[in-house]
Amino acid sequence: MASPASGADNAPGPPGYAPIPQSAPGPQSVTGHAASPAATAGGGNRRLGLALLVIATAQLMVVLDATIVNVALPHIQQALGFSGTGLEWVVNAYAVTFGGLLLLGGRAGDIFGRRRVFVFGLLLFSGASLLGGFATSEWWLLTARAVQGVGGAVIAPTALALITTNFPEGGERNRAFGVYAAMAGAGSAVGLLLGGVLTTYASWRWVLFVNVPIGIVVAAAAPRVLAESPRRPGRIDVAGAVTGCGGVALLVYGLSKAATGSDGVSHWGDAQVLTSLALSVVLLVSFVLIERRSSRPLLPMRVLADRNRSGAYLIMLCVSTGLFGLFFFLTLFIQTVLGYSAIRSGIAYLPFALGVVIASALASQLVPRIGPRPLIVVGTAAVAGGMFWFSRLTEHAGYASQLLGPQLISSFGLGLVFVPLALVALHKVAEQDSGVASSLLNTAQQVGGAIGLAVLGTVAWTTVADSVRTQVAAAAKAGRPLPKPGTLPPASIYDHALTVGFSRAFLVAAGLGLLALLIAIATIRVRRQDLSGAAPEPQQAASQPAAPQPAAPQLGTVQVHESRAALAAATRPCRLC
Repeated sequence: MASPASGADNAPGPPGYAPIPQSAPGPQSVTGHAASPAATAGGGNRRLGLALLVIATAQLMVVLDATIVNVALPHIQQALGFSGTGLEWVVNAYAVTFGGLLLLGGRAGDIFGRRRVFVFGLLLFSGASLLGGFATSEWWLLTARAVQGVGGAVIAPTALALITTNFPEGGERNRAFGVYAAMAGAGSAVGLLLGGVLTTYASWRWVLFVNVPIGIVVAAAAPRVLAESPRRPGRIDVAGAVTGCGGVALLVYGLSKAATGSDGVSHWGDAQVLTSLALSVVLLVSFVLIERRSSRPLLPMRVLADRNRSGAYLIMLCVSTGLFGLFFFLTLFIQTVLGYSAIRSGIAYLPFALGVVIASALASQLVPRIGPRPLIVVGTAAVAGGMFWFSRLTEHAGYASQLLGPQLISSFGLGLVFVPLALVALHKVAEQDSGVASSLLNTAQQVGGAIGLAVLGTVAWTTVADSVRTQVAAAAKAGRPLPKPGTLPPASIYDHALTVGFSRAFLVAAGLGLLALLIAIATIRVRRQDLSGAAPEPQQAASQPAAPQPAAPQLGTVQVHESRAALAAATRPCRLC
């Protein structure tokens, strides 16, 4: 849903649709001086298609970057001389800034205009990728990765909010969310394949360089095909930004450092971890207290007051916890235990990506027919079932017999979940809060990923270490040769231990999927009629209410209260043309 830029009396609405009336209209219809039906339909559909391509490409670029670098880590370590502990910061530097600044990025779009902030984020992300590709030292690459995270924290929430700005509620928006969800779900799997190809046939630097041309093209196209949201007077809530962003960043950092390592040593009691998590709690509690009293909060508490929306955030948190663990441990299993190359392991994920894409497209068609609740319930059940199936893996697993089936089940479930979750999270949210509501969905995904790697990592590696000790003790009792101290155990012992540990992690992920299912049953109540495209009720009265507009003849008794409702009313005749 779009509104004209602030202060522009005759600024156009979304491409292909009638402008929003700025003053009391005369006898003519609300559609005013809209183009002819044929031109409006053709031009509008074409522009909306290009707008969706821009948003989806930007989202794919951000999601790809979360996994594409992982494949190149050994090459980066060799080229730049990273230590083992320093190498993890190639991933963590991006994750911490990305997760910590999502709220600020979403709110900045609400205040300064989403398209403007979106383009800024794209240029920042592309510039940081270019600098990172030319890195010749550790600090250079880590700085570039941190700046990439800042750009991603701007792009992700504004991209999601721009769907509500540019696509009217109903079929068009459902399809747009379907494509967005497909990019969000399949991007991680595609990143593993693309990272393997670029690292093997070009250089590790190209996993960063590849973002540059994509980001520049998308940034150049955005002003031409995306409608701008209105700029809103006001300022950023500095106290809320410092406490909220700092709290989330420290939470992601603490969880990233806390997980038990592959040596079986737990870090949950480390002073650094405890300090980070304690400070995170203090800052997040302070953030809530500040936001409750702020006149211009970074996170208006009304956004969380809706049970359906809060339930959607909790479901995304649970699902993302299992999803991030899935990619991490399944990749290690495929490459270490089964011996797949980086490229072959990437190809092995293609059915997963395909399943997400197909299910997302199906979900966007089913939402207006059966509503979001059945899709979320079935999707979370499928995710739980797929994770449980993965927990049955053995070290002698065959791809077709033990990997393909759970991939298809879990990916199909994720595709069914992502589309309705996005619709529910942004349903009936005030137009001026769309950016922050979008950022909360992204924050739940990012924090869920950090929890997944910390908690599931602790479960997996603790089990691996226990299994190795048990097998070595059994071998000693049987009089078989033992590995030398400080060396890896024989492949038969280590592969079995990895399989047992990763299976235990997948079992915990299945439990989280069941928790998401229970949350969906308890909280999601949005009906299919609620997403049919009817104009939503205003969420908050404007500071000076506009004079009521006379209803258009073809719209019955619908009355225009705000620009958002006016746009929904203006678009409906064009959609029937």
